[in-house]
Amino acid sequence: MASQASVSAQKFDPARANEYLAQSRIALAGYDACHELSACMLATVLGSGGTARILVAGAGGGAREVVIAGALEPGWRFTAADPSEPMMEISVEAVGRAGLADRTHIHLGGIDDLPPGPLFDAATLIGVLHHIPGEAAKLDLLHSLASRLKPGAPLILAGNRNAYASQPVLLGAWGERWRMQGATPEEVQAKLGKILQGADPPASEAAVAELLAAAGFGAPLWFFSSLFWGACLARRT
Repeated sequence: MASQASVSAQKFDPARANEYLAQSRIALAGYDACHELSACMLATVLGSGGTARILVAGAGGGAREVVIAGALEPGWRFTAADPSEPMMEISVEAVGRAGLADRTHIHLGGIDDLPPGPLFDAATLIGVLHHIPGEAAKLDLLHSLASRLKPGAPLILAGNRNAYASQPVLLGAWGERWRMQGATPEEVQAKLGKILQGADPPASEAAVAELLAAAGFGAPLWFFSSLFWGACLARRT
């Protein structure tokens, strides 16, 4: 059976990787704000001006977590992990342009493939969980992250957190967002069909909290919302 990492990586072939940066900012209103606030949340919990080792899971596609947090905190070092080679190639270029290559370890693979080592001070999982099919696989991924974190370490978790079909108004507004960016009615319908078939988000914020608790994290503190998308911070218990 294919691993959770390999299953999600197959979705991000070179063609999908090349369109990711432009598409993500349309699909998620506030894309950069979410990453900026995520860095601010981590700096608040870890303390600004110090040193920390941050695990960035699903870092492919530009490694915005590394680029933004690395600029905010010069003492932080990063391990950027992603199983998709095309997506990771984009991130390697972005990290290099930002002058952060010497502070970033690139890991092409899943969290379970990381070599044993000291536990991390924090982790991020942004835009990943809703691409993992099934509750069991989502829980496995969160368990893997928890096992790599120090007790009390913060996790930033961000992604879609409502069943798409259960929220028709949000789904309609998501389509209007695409229309606002110039998509034709036919293109909007195609994109709505794709999102309904192509991802498996948790059913609700309560479902996210249950997954986190089962994986060994405390209650989530939600700090960002944009239609289906939400971002929260939860600590390793």
